[in-house]
Amino acid sequence: MMIVLRSFLFQAAYWLTSIFFTLGAVPLLLLPSRKPLMLWILGYTRSMCFWMRVLAGVRIRVAGKERLPDGPCIIAAKHQSWGDGFLMFSQFYDLAFVTGDHLEDFPLVGGILKKMGAIVVDNCGGAYARARLVDRDLETARAQNRRILIYPEGALAPVGQQYRYKKGVFHMYEAYGCAVAPVATNLGLRWPQQSWRLTPGEAVIEFLDPIEPGLDKETFMARLEAAIERRSIELLGEETPDGVDIGALLPDPRSQAR
Repeated sequence: MMIVLRSFLFQAAYWLTSIFFTLGAVPLLLLPSRKPLMLWILGYTRSMCFWMRVLAGVRIRVAGKERLPDGPCIIAAKHQSWGDGFLMFSQFYDLAFVTGDHLEDFPLVGGILKKMGAIVVDNCGGAYARARLVDRDLETARAQNRRILIYPEGALAPVGQQYRYKKGVFHMYEAYGCAVAPVATNLGLRWPQQSWRLTPGEAVIEFLDPIEPGLDKETFMARLEAAIERRSIELLGEETPDGVDIGALLPDPRSQAR
């Protein structure tokens, strides 16, 4: 009963905070600089993390951030929860990110995404959308020396499961010419996918050893998937769902040839 009450309180705070920050972002769209909006987004995501902790009882722990390369890189993260973006954006001031064009359906969000410099991919665009991402949006992010967040699975995966990693992350890695930082998480234990109900406890996001540029597609994809999936399962600990066997996962990425 207490968990249900806390979840209701969090959802109320979630929507009120989202409406407040969305409306407050509108005047910032008129400014020539992106910086005020990015500071506003940082405040928004940190407010959400505050509500997660205070109302829902979800304690957030960030590990391995010191492993991130200095300067621009690609951050490739596990995607288990609607809250993943809040946790990740709360850690950075000016983070570019890859998202589908479905978010543009929400009022005002399209303009905010454009001002943020988000890399918006046409979900129905196929190879054309990928070329557009590399040729235009990625070049813009590189010129601005930004870190880029991408969720390689492209969808929210249930805890202990994974979807096929999309090859777009390799094309970004190849075109951007910089390291990729894998990120594991167990947030799905506390906020499963898009559920309204949150469960108190610790949520972890962990930055893993970067994958340096220069690998071929097969080696890169194998190392990225192995690193993220293996560590995400390990972070579940005693809460690992029945039927999930870590020994059946991909080989340890450290065993892959560079």
